[in-house]
Amino acid sequence: MYRWQNKIAVVTGASAGIGAATCKALAEKGMMVVGLARRVEKMENQTRPLIANEYQKNFHTHKCDVSDEESVKAAFAWIEEKFGGIDVLVNNAGIVKMGSIVDQNNSDIIKNTVNTNVLGVVWCTREAFRSMKERNVNGHVVIINSVAGHKVPSNTTGYDLNIYSPTKHAVTAMTEVMRQEFLSKETKIKVTSISPGGVKTEIMGENIEFPPEIPALNPEDIADAVVYCIQTPPHVQVHEMIIKPVGEKI
Repeated sequence: MYRWQNKIAVVTGASAGIGAATCKALAEKGMMVVGLARRVEKMENQTRPLIANEYQKNFHTHKCDVSDEESVKAAFAWIEEKFGGIDVLVNNAGIVKMGSIVDQNNSDIIKNTVNTNVLGVVWCTREAFRSMKERNVNGHVVIINSVAGHKVPSNTTGYDLNIYSPTKHAVTAMTEVMRQEFLSKETKIKVTSISPGGVKTEIMGENIEFPPEIPALNPEDIADAVVYCIQTPPHVQVHEMIIKPVGEKI
């Protein structure tokens, strides 16, 4: 991590779960971390206390709704003005809501999921890439994907995730498109998709706990994977990493 000391990492969805754990890991490795989320107070009250006291000065927060293109542009403009640019982007923000694609009353759920999980990655990556390219920085874009982006989970599990899996399949394809585009634009910017299995987070809702009988990863496990991927040598690019808890049946 030596080459990333004091460099700027932007983490979306930084108010809980994988995003909060990633902010902690990167800040404690010496990076300047900007957490983006819709609720700044949650980042300050829940994410910041996770970080060791001596590294909390490395953590900064800003309000951003990644599903809103103008909100993303404003947040990244603020980051450039305050810190000079972006070196690492961790696209972590994502949502999943229970329901069915064919239910007519689920239009808002489907739109919000697509806007957050797909377009949010597009808007944030576009802004980060521009910053990296203009400054001639060999940065790194990490996307927190899902095993659902490689295989559609059966709804017999009791979880009907409607458009969630299709959005993650789009992210899987987008990762390869970005790799090709980064290359065609004559940069050495890396892109990595990390696809976890079940993780103990609040993605299903703040009051919904992960069933104890189902094997699951911790958010820190995915944060460790982010650290591993961004510290690989300049000639090494981890394109796709799939992480499952031991015993997972999906």
